[in-house]
Amino acid sequence: MARSYNNLMVAIRNLGLQDYESTWQDMQRFTQNRDAQTPDEIWITEHPPVYTLGLNGKREHLLNTGDIPVINSDRGGQVTYHGPGQLIVYTLIDIKRLNLGVRSLVTTLEQAMISALAQYGIIAVARADAPGVYVNDKKIGSIGLRIKKNCSYHGLSINNHMDLRPFDHINTCGYSGLEVTQLADLGVTVSNAELALPVTQAIITALAK
Repeated sequence: MARSYNNLMVAIRNLGLQDYESTWQDMQRFTQNRDAQTPDEIWITEHPPVYTLGLNGKREHLLNTGDIPVINSDRGGQVTYHGPGQLIVYTLIDIKRLNLGVRSLVTTLEQAMISALAQYGIIAVARADAPGVYVNDKKIGSIGLRIKKNCSYHGLSINNHMDLRPFDHINTCGYSGLEVTQLADLGVTVSNAELALPVTQAIITALAK
């Protein structure tokens, strides 16, 4: 059920562990069928192990994927990995209705992750040269979006308490040697459901201004 926050009508859906490809198709379907009155939605989920290539993705960044499936996605960006213990927040937002540019939405998602991590004592920063969020130059949060009909889908991911080894077999986000980190390795133990609360609240607060 959608709730109103100032000028923002948004429904938050907690989906649990979901197959990547079917969730992606659901996002496409939602975006295709929505109209100017459709409330925005935020989907909270996580995925079984999967590598995804963005629209600009180059297969040369897939080094040794083994038996983990690789899916060509329609989000922006290069290659990344999703797996259990990684928080995924998909933002299905009518950016025209909110008079919001794509860069502004990216910044909103980055700042939401930075704000949430700060609540757990983790100092994270965004980088102008590489979208996402970093702790001591290691990537902890990623962003990939698609805009269709002036509406966004896909969203962000935060490494929480997961097996990070599959990242060793790709050039994460297209950068050779880019290291990743997660909350668990920074001494923070928190469930995805709990971590999702400050992330989604920060997104809603920013969009409802």
